[in-house]
Amino acid sequence: MKNKGTTTYHAVRWREPIIYELGRKGRRGFMIPKVEPEIKAVARDAVLSIPDKMRRKTPPEWPELSEPEVVRHFIRLSQQTFGVDSGINVGVGTCTMKYNPKVNEALARSPGITGLHPLQDESTVQGILEIIYKLQEWLCEISGMDKFSFQPRGGAHAVFTNACIIRAFHKYNGELDQRDEIITTVVSHPCNAAAPASAGFKIVTLYPDEKTGCINVEALKAAVSKRTAGMMITNPYDTGIFDSNIIEYINIIHEAGGLVAIDQANANCLLSRVRIGDVGADLCHFNLHKSFSTPHGSCGPGSAPVGVKEEFAKFLPIPTVEFDGSKYYLDYDRPHSIGKVAEFHGVAQNVVRAYAWILTMGAEGLRETSEVAVLNNNYLLKKLLEIRGVSLPWGKSRPFRMQDVRLSLEKLKEETGIRIDDVNRRIVDFGVQRCFTSHEPWIVPEPFTPEPTESASKEDLDRFAEIFSRISTEAYTNPEKIKNAPHNCAISRVNLSPSSDPKKWAMTWRAYIKKHG
Repeated sequence: MKNKGTTTYHAVRWREPIIYELGRKGRRGFMIPKVEPEIKAVARDAVLSIPDKMRRKTPPEWPELSEPEVVRHFIRLSQQTFGVDSGINVGVGTCTMKYNPKVNEALARSPGITGLHPLQDESTVQGILEIIYKLQEWLCEISGMDKFSFQPRGGAHAVFTNACIIRAFHKYNGELDQRDEIITTVVSHPCNAAAPASAGFKIVTLYPDEKTGCINVEALKAAVSKRTAGMMITNPYDTGIFDSNIIEYINIIHEAGGLVAIDQANANCLLSRVRIGDVGADLCHFNLHKSFSTPHGSCGPGSAPVGVKEEFAKFLPIPTVEFDGSKYYLDYDRPHSIGKVAEFHGVAQNVVRAYAWILTMGAEGLRETSEVAVLNNNYLLKKLLEIRGVSLPWGKSRPFRMQDVRLSLEKLKEETGIRIDDVNRRIVDFGVQRCFTSHEPWIVPEPFTPEPTESASKEDLDRFAEIFSRISTEAYTNPEKIKNAPHNCAISRVNLSPSSDPKKWAMTWRAYIKKHG
């Protein structure tokens, strides 16, 4: 690489068995001391309190290892894992992979949080209830909504929750049998179609205009009918385009008697600039694990609070967290609620992390966050468009983008045969996370979607662009090097065929043993 300060990369490679294969009968990492007689006399045998039909007849077949063997095993696995703290993640669009401050991690792991149990009496958990209540108020201020619930565990779960609220609203008004259609767009996150479908609605999907990348107002008018229950879309879209016609869309849906839920998963670029409640939306959701700097782990620990206008607050999941002027409490007396969508009150640790992050940033910091995120994205966009084989869909009418941008390598494929999947296998050789491509369906050919958040430095962006430029040069001069990649990773190639063959895969070790002996 050109920059002398650039870190080179080669992953540690271990041929590490799974932990069940490492175990040896009789080995122990910790010897539990015998219970003192006086304690046993008082507590008695705890096993006897378990009904006989629920007791195991044989001990669980856990792996038996010494403590050093366990430590060594997980250290080796960690060395083969590329995570958010390992290197540059600016290519992972629609995910807002911003830095998670370690001080917030320390707060979330403090005994005052980890020692809590959601079934404790309200009087003993006033602290966490206060944090939940205040974070609700802050999100109301940020979004323009009137009430929030933290029960949903992720974005799709939140969209499903809002679909259930829309369903409850129309049932409350005696119109549910008639209103059975939800309108969405193909450039929104796919959960905006899948979640309401799971809630029992029929889905009407609109495609973007070829010139603007936004849906056509006349197409929306044609899609609306007496059967319209609502509209559920992401804005900004996953393409990085903010649809400035959103107020007109909302008015059209409202005139037809429907509700509008805005997926605010891409809100990082809007913080302190657009309040979706002020433009007329009825419902929304945020992803704390995106815009509000809680960890965006694979499948968890997500947190996606849903927000609603006052008219729809009675339908929120129970319980809600309330304050009567002297104490915080859980309100279960909500007869019109859709009920629970998850156990308890959300992921408390993520609520704490987001609370701490917002408190640290303040109003000015939130505004600066959105400014730097958009600036970083457009700086990287300009650098990438200078690279041979890269193009920008809808670039003439939308040359600038918001939080991310969906680019295309169609030209690179046509001229070299190298596809985005090939590029992704090569880019990881440089210690950079692979690029997110696109949600299905791929309306942009050979797509990739970078999203540099406010956490990325100019040096990170320059390095990412330089790596992409090098791969482009290789595609035109030495394509076989790309096709045979990766060369520096812990796993050279992943054979995905077993994942689609039920005869080969198993969900647990026990199931695997039964299948394969």
